[in-house]
Amino acid sequence: MTDLETLANLAEVFGTLTIIGGLVFAVIQIRQYRQQLRETATLELMNKFQSPEFAQAFRILRSLRDDTPSSELSADSPETEAAAMFVCSVYETVGVLVFRRILPFQVVEDLTGGAISVCWRKLRTWIEEIRVETSNDRVFEWFQWLVERCAEQQQIESKSLPAYQAHRNWRLPRH
Repeated sequence: MTDLETLANLAEVFGTLTIIGGLVFAVIQIRQYRQQLRETATLELMNKFQSPEFAQAFRILRSLRDDTPSSELSADSPETEAAAMFVCSVYETVGVLVFRRILPFQVVEDLTGGAISVCWRKLRTWIEEIRVETSNDRVFEWFQWLVERCAEQQQIESKSLPAYQAHRNWRLPRH
C-alpha cells in the first residue's frame, strides 16, 4: 500500500513540476516572441526611413517654411501634399507602435529625433487646419504624440548634442 501511495505522490509531484515547467517555458517563449516582434518592427522602421520614398518626401518637406499653411502646401504641387501625407502617415504608424511598446522608443528617438521635429515644424499648421476642416482632433494624433515624447526626452536627457558629438569617445569592444 505504501508503495502505491509513494508512486501516487511522486506522480502528483511530477505532474505539478511538469505544469510549472510548461508555464515557465511558455513565459520564456512569449518573451522571445515579443523580443523578435520588436526586432522585426525595428528593422521595418529602419527600412522605411531609409527608403527612397521617405528620403524624397523629407527633401520636399525640408524646403518648406515652418508652419506652412494648407493653402500654400497644396498650392505648391500635388507632390508636396503627397509628401506631407506620406511622412505624417509613417510617423502616425510609428507613434502607435511606440505607444503599444512594439517599437522601442529610444530606437525611434535615436533614428528620427531630429527629422521628426523638422517635419512637425513644417507641417504643424497644415495638420491643425485639417483637424479644424474635418472637425476631427484625431488627425495625425500619434504623430503629434511622438513629437511631444521626443521633445520631452531631449529635455530630460539634455540631449542638445548630436550623436557624433555626444558619443565621440565610443569605441568598439576589443576581442
